[in-house]
Amino acid sequence: MDFSLIETMRWQPGEGFLRLDQHMRRLSRSADALGFRQPQDAVAKLDAEVKGDTPLRVRLVMSFRGKIEVTTTPFEPQPEDTVWRLRIGKTRLKSDDPLYRHKTSRREPYEAARAEFAKEEADEVLLLNERGEVCEGTITNLFAEAEDGQYVTPALSSGLLPGIFRSEMIRERKARSEVLRPEDLKFRKLFVGNSLRGLIRAELVDGDA
Repeated sequence: MDFSLIETMRWQPGEGFLRLDQHMRRLSRSADALGFRQPQDAVAKLDAEVKGDTPLRVRLVMSFRGKIEVTTTPFEPQPEDTVWRLRIGKTRLKSDDPLYRHKTSRREPYEAARAEFAKEEADEVLLLNERGEVCEGTITNLFAEAEDGQYVTPALSSGLLPGIFRSEMIRERKARSEVLRPEDLKFRKLFVGNSLRGLIRAELVDGDA
């Protein structure tokens, strides 16, 4: 598939898909916004591909014409004591580019940012926009602990994908959005997260902020 919409989600034995309704709503909204056909029988196609007693990473890819392909791979959750090393990339996102508000196969900036560091140098790479504001990681949204116990996460106005997990955190009032700059991340507990992995403790490698 060339230009396509993507949803990556987690399936748990005995529980089913995590946040399935939210993923389907985002897929439908993105289809509307980008002129794709609406997905047909997406949930049935997802259900047909999952089975067994192992957690799965499930990837749905939908073409412009609404054709859906589903692939699954075993998923092993991160141990609770995991800490990801964060770096800030030189690659910039354009805050006014609406394409990156949707999860699509056009991932050039994210791939470029990830390629700036070897895997042993960084577990995740943060992207800034043209104003130097923090946007997001290549596969996660960022969360910084605030003094009041809530998390703060970069604002949509900075130009980023409104992740499913990010939206849930805001909806449940566990997080709020603010414009963040690299210096705002100093001396705060940091986390990254997405719908597949949940929340992961993180630390910014010295010299980046």
